[in-house]
Amino acid sequence: MKRITGKLAMLLLVMLFFSGCGTVAEKEYSKFNDSFYDTFDTLTQVVGYTETEQEFQAYVEKIHSRFQELHRYYDIYNNYEGINNVKTINDNAGIQPVKVDREIIDLILFAKDWYKKTNGNTNIAMGAVLEIWHEYREAGMDDPENAELPPMKVLQEAAKHTDINKIIVDTQNNTVYLEDPRMKLNVGAIAKGYATELVAREIMAEGFTSGIISAGGNIRVLGKPLDGVRERWGIGIQNPDKLIVTDEQNLLDTVFINNASVVSSGDYQRYYIVDGKPIHHLIDPKTLMPGEYYRAVTVVAKDSGVADFLSTEAFLLPLDQSKRLVESLEDVEMIWVMPDGTVEATDGMKKIMKSHGATGAKAE
Repeated sequence: MKRITGKLAMLLLVMLFFSGCGTVAEKEYSKFNDSFYDTFDTLTQVVGYTETEQEFQAYVEKIHSRFQELHRYYDIYNNYEGINNVKTINDNAGIQPVKVDREIIDLILFAKDWYKKTNGNTNIAMGAVLEIWHEYREAGMDDPENAELPPMKVLQEAAKHTDINKIIVDTQNNTVYLEDPRMKLNVGAIAKGYATELVAREIMAEGFTSGIISAGGNIRVLGKPLDGVRERWGIGIQNPDKLIVTDEQNLLDTVFINNASVVSSGDYQRYYIVDGKPIHHLIDPKTLMPGEYYRAVTVVAKDSGVADFLSTEAFLLPLDQSKRLVESLEDVEMIWVMPDGTVEATDGMKKIMKSHGATGAKAE
């Protein structure tokens, strides 16, 4: 959360699909958009169809306020007066349990549950290792000529303090305790997606049912576009070889969805250069080095928190294991971009991809 850390895939292209207004049934809806840049250190865009701009802005204010609250809860770098957050938990590792708000308890339980369901590559207890990588990445970005990799011995020592079972959650008293005094939580792989899902569900319950929330490219689609033309939203997927999206030709592909989330992870996000080689931020817990199986992966899932978690987990697994994981889950589809640029996709993903004939057009 210290620098711009959002998954940037699809972010620019999303706007290509946000145009026009139309009439649905007897109501007339218009398209509006707004954005803010003070949560999770990334640009969050909100686009939607409402009857009036005043109605849209009221929803945006609620979305913004909730994102601010969740940002403070999940922050690992900053303290906030009157709030115990993830940083507070880290500061009290090996000292005492910390009483926290339910949103933090639920995030940690979610992370532990999905850690057990999967191959254990996405571990919120990896903070000691990721902190070292963060420091070297920051130094390398500030002074590129002297950029270097962390010493493996230092990483291996930190890796001794990443046992997720030593995160003790007391749901009755709403406390979290890190048994290992050298353990640190890092929720960066899931916090933004988890927060986006919370906000999306809450705002839909209040009546905002046609829109998109894009938190740094972590995209959550609400309902369908009420423009009288389309039945599904079209979301562009970032081509890792073309980081500046000027038109649709620069995209990897487009997927058409409603009431779902699209999240990508890739080697083109958050990296620095060492001896001419990009060193990205997705660290494999087995090697303690950046994963090298893919250029990028994209996940489509109903839940944005699940999509965010799996985009890291799948990126850090070889293709056969990554495919088996996805195939074992319901309502999850995936695209893998291999190091040579070839693209693999699940059968369900192909059905919603433009390159395989999918569209967002209204059925006749």
